[in-house]
Amino acid sequence: MRTRITELLGIQYPVVQGAMARIADGNLAGAVSAAGGLGIIACGGASPEWIREQVARARELTGNPIGINVMLMDPRAAEVAELVCELGVEVVTTGAGSPANYMGMWKEAGVKVVPVVASSALAARMERLGADAVVAEGTEAGGHIGELTTMALIPAVTAAVSIPVIGAGGIVDGRGMLAAFALGAEGVQCGTRFLTVEECGVHEAWKEKVLKAKDSDTIVTGRGTGHPVRGLKNKFARECRKMEMAAQSGEELEGMYAGSLARAVAGDVENGSVMAGQVAALVTERGCAADVIAEMVREAEALAGRSLDEVAAMNAGRERA
Repeated sequence: MRTRITELLGIQYPVVQGAMARIADGNLAGAVSAAGGLGIIACGGASPEWIREQVARARELTGNPIGINVMLMDPRAAEVAELVCELGVEVVTTGAGSPANYMGMWKEAGVKVVPVVASSALAARMERLGADAVVAEGTEAGGHIGELTTMALIPAVTAAVSIPVIGAGGIVDGRGMLAAFALGAEGVQCGTRFLTVEECGVHEAWKEKVLKAKDSDTIVTGRGTGHPVRGLKNKFARECRKMEMAAQSGEELEGMYAGSLARAVAGDVENGSVMAGQVAALVTERGCAADVIAEMVREAEALAGRSLDEVAAMNAGRERA
């Protein structure tokens, strides 16, 4: 396939694996990149030593481009930003802040910069800063979320910028991929769908919880702190919502959230934050990364009755607002 996204990122298929904190490591990212997509190593809260190890592991699995996600609120963000260049990573995605302080350094090193955005205004700002593309992520996504739905966000962002847009939030199969392209995207990012593949090292209890999820099984917590997170319903999430409804202080709420993701990663899916998107209900199989990507593209093109290259070409030529 050839779209602006595949050409920009040097990949075969316009499918990006989401940067799932404490989950998206070198094994998963390397497998996704080897399959022709773009694997992303999530570096939020990670040590430089761990990041080096994971990049090395991904390089063992593939010679294709890989990416690193820099969570800009991380106290180590500046150090991770420099590691992107030091390790020769081809793509960086960013979230939770502005990458302005690092844009010049990344550009000089030839790194492609793809911020994750939750509004058209932020997308336009990222384009002015020099971003190569943006990920427009709707509130259906797992983990930290914005307010706009994918259905509303993607067309708003594609109308606001001339750089290519990657759609995210609620995309799990070819139907979702085609829908994102129909709304103006030229690529997709998926997180929840990759949770259950064999190359994902998340605890088996987390995988099973995703596989058993129904369409009403996600919940948003953290609105009281200004950092809403979507995950699967469990004892922890219900307790968080009770505290939020009781108007507990921000400090108390932050204290409750501390360590919750680590607990879930270790297998405590009742007392930890089991992040997943609303499409968890549509994830019913395990499989491997390569099968997920190939089937997604096949289904999308079958439904479209034409190649995704053609759809992406129409999107690339669309008039911007």
